[in-house]
Amino acid sequence: MNGRDVCEFCDGEVDLRVVQTTFRYRGETIYVDSVPARVCNKCGERYFDAPVYKRLEEIARHNTAIKKTICFPLAEYNMTFA
Repeated sequence: MNGRDVCEFCDGEVDLRVVQTTFRYRGETIYVDSVPARVCNKCGERYFDAPVYKRLEEIARHNTAIKKTICFPLAEYNMTFA
């Protein structure tokens, strides 16, 4: 992104933030906290600079060193309501 940081999808303004993100690597999903990202203020699209993305890959490659596991409820999109 050059000049003013603008979202490629909605033309919203993009700011640097620190986020929690999911990262898929070789069929596995991990959650990573405190990740620097550029985030659109309008639609929420996230952009990661190349060094940040490479670091996420490195973290995922060494996922056996991850010490903390989180649990969360998972709903099915097509679930019915009575």
